[in-house]
Amino acid sequence: MKIAIIGAGAIGSAIARILIRAGIPAAIANSRGPQSLTALTTELGPRLQAVDVAEAARAELVFLAVPWSKIPAAVAGLGPWEGRIVVDANNPIEAPAFQPIDLGGQASSSVIQQLVPGAHVVKAFNHLQAGLLSSDPAAQGGKRVLFVSGDDAAAKGAVMALVRQLGFADIDLGTLDGGGRLAQFPGGPLPTLNLVRLG
Repeated sequence: MKIAIIGAGAIGSAIARILIRAGIPAAIANSRGPQSLTALTTELGPRLQAVDVAEAARAELVFLAVPWSKIPAAVAGLGPWEGRIVVDANNPIEAPAFQPIDLGGQASSSVIQQLVPGAHVVKAFNHLQAGLLSSDPAAQGGKRVLFVSGDDAAAKGAVMALVRQLGFADIDLGTLDGGGRLAQFPGGPLPTLNLVRLG
């Protein structure tokens, strides 16, 4: 499965690091172009390839890790998504002030789904801070937990398998509208919760 990341900030770079650490090749893109990613690709080696956003969007599994207000522009014109998996690693806040975005009662992943019609959106990789996400998932005799939510069983299963391949423990929270709200920051009870599954 080809994997790409759109967004090379703290979370996007953390996702790149854990993929490469697990020996999984990936592509990464941002709004400034591949040449702006030289430092990151040099650090992580040849398994990480810098590409443009259009190429990243053609991967079978695409991590979306972009500041909330920039997501519409980041995904504009990238469809049709044709059933590809989009992992929503975002939270509806505006940094650095961490001001919550008014979504009119919608779950943030439901908003993302509207922006990438035809994609199978899975909410994951959003509830831990970047430094913790990129650290060793083996902790305190167990594995650090990542929460996963989604409406398509096959897409969610693929992301949960990837979570395990990366060395984390996966917990299925259910649907985007139900489980996605639990892991959404702000509003949900699970963001920043650093859980470890023992055994």
